[in-house]
Amino acid sequence: MKWPVAVLILVIVASAFSRTQEQPRVIDRVLPLPMALSDDFQFRKTKLYLLTETAPGQEKSNTDQTAQSAGKGGKLSGTAPSSKTTTVQDASIRFERQYRLFGAVTKLDQRERVGNYFDFFWRARRSANLTVRLEYKQEKLHAHIQAQEISYPNARGSYKTEFKVVGDDYFDDGRVTAWRCLLIESGAVVAETHSFMWE
Repeated sequence: MKWPVAVLILVIVASAFSRTQEQPRVIDRVLPLPMALSDDFQFRKTKLYLLTETAPGQEKSNTDQTAQSAGKGGKLSGTAPSSKTTTVQDASIRFERQYRLFGAVTKLDQRERVGNYFDFFWRARRSANLTVRLEYKQEKLHAHIQAQEISYPNARGSYKTEFKVVGDDYFDDGRVTAWRCLLIESGAVVAETHSFMWE
């Protein structure tokens, strides 16, 4: 009896992960859409991550070690902040960095993954043909709006949609300074979430 239940759970989990494998397409021209907000669709959570070329705190620890070794005749000593809360917080950030860089062996592979990552968790209470669109501004392009979108035919239930601005897009145009994410049904916005800096 336990074996069929385990297989059923595995199939459900596999189908949930298969829904997140869509690749976004870049929109050439971003046009404003009419608003028709609906309680049937909602954004549940947003996860943002900026992957930089150097690990957080790496530059600081190198200069601290150099200063300490110069002051103590080559021996590294001193009191670095090593509380348990700092260690736990740093561990989750280190894990996210390792997760994003997994499989990137060469410096070129790692450079192609540097940039902004956006994970949006959303829910549709009724079946609908939906499009998830991320509109964003980058620091070197100022007010110019770019967009990426993914379509979900006959969507119902909970979903996770991933977007990223990485590699040459990130290095050429800078980090993302403002963004908004839309759920679109039949050419109208039915749900929206945005950053504090979005106008």
